[in-house]
Amino acid sequence: MFQLLCRSILIGSINMSAWIDRSAALSRLRVKAQTLYAYVSRGRIRVQPDPADSRRSLYNAADIASISLRKVRGRSPGRIAASSMDWGEPAIETAISSIENGHLRYRGKDAIAFASAATLEEAAQLLWRCGDTPEFAGRAARMDQNPFSLLADRVINSEPILGQDHQHLVRDAAAIIGDLGLVCGAEKGSKPLHQRLAKGWRGGEALAERLRQALVLMADHDLNASTFAARVAASTGASLPAAVLSGLCTLSGPRHGGAGEALQHLLRDARHMGASAAVQQWLLRDRMLPGFGHNLYPEGDPRAAAMLANLAVGNAMKDLASAVFDCSGLLPNCDYALAAMAAADSLPEDAPFRIFLLGRVVGWCAHVMEQKDDGKLIRPRGRYSDSEYAITHP
Repeated sequence: MFQLLCRSILIGSINMSAWIDRSAALSRLRVKAQTLYAYVSRGRIRVQPDPADSRRSLYNAADIASISLRKVRGRSPGRIAASSMDWGEPAIETAISSIENGHLRYRGKDAIAFASAATLEEAAQLLWRCGDTPEFAGRAARMDQNPFSLLADRVINSEPILGQDHQHLVRDAAAIIGDLGLVCGAEKGSKPLHQRLAKGWRGGEALAERLRQALVLMADHDLNASTFAARVAASTGASLPAAVLSGLCTLSGPRHGGAGEALQHLLRDARHMGASAAVQQWLLRDRMLPGFGHNLYPEGDPRAAAMLANLAVGNAMKDLASAVFDCSGLLPNCDYALAAMAAADSLPEDAPFRIFLLGRVVGWCAHVMEQKDDGKLIRPRGRYSDSEYAITHP
């Protein structure tokens, strides 16, 4: 029941408007006006004038949802621990990236501004804390491989990360990314990966520039599911390829990096029955809307905004975004932006996943290095529940 209540609060924070009026704020917090004003005065709830009536104020819905969730959790250690696994309080210390008040930062740098000019190689230099900019040339990959088989082959002959120095891990990480680039479609050579990937997809400088920005924006994103999987593997001392493979397997799910493929199904439904009807049908079936909304960005995913800023989005994608917003208030996220870019540039249908992978593997490697230095085993405890499900599904 507690987890369901937490989830309802979080879902509510996604579907509600970014700013709400005083009565809605009081209703969601279940407090008196004096308490609401106290939260505002202490900086815990942001406030702004109502554009429709300057005499009234609007309150930030995400801040209110966060306070409501903390009230539900209370001070019970068990509840706090359980909620930390479901968009809860930060549980693992990291200096790699952070997300606060809708802003993504890489080691303290604004990631959106950084991505305006940096290459993926420069992002790796920053996140890996290595002296020289690594080269993602790639040499050993077979063209008949895919990312899964490439990493599985490397795991067989790889050594545990325990005892390896930082520079050794940096060299291995660069080699892995270089070979992943080849099997994802990049041409061989020593030029930056985004340029070789654009050539492999028969695109020009405009595509190369969009790929450069997208790869950097996807490089890391707090302790997301795939990064957590990679860190868990690294905490056991597993090899770098094994940890990256753990991240890749987790990334493939439709609620993560596989959302691009799920979005294609939603788009096909939209073309068949109309965007509004398709969205309503998905919502009636209690299905997630892939490509839209993000718990950490109630006011919109800044990565998506950056990627879409100078992109000619097709009518089908535009119509879907409008229908989703009208039905749910959700805004496009990075999965939508990657899919829109793939459609605009006539890239392979699985290009969004390849771009996501090639960017995010830089972050996985950074987290493996950080976890290796931390030296602790990640081992959460399970809370036994003698539920009906456990009885009927032994």
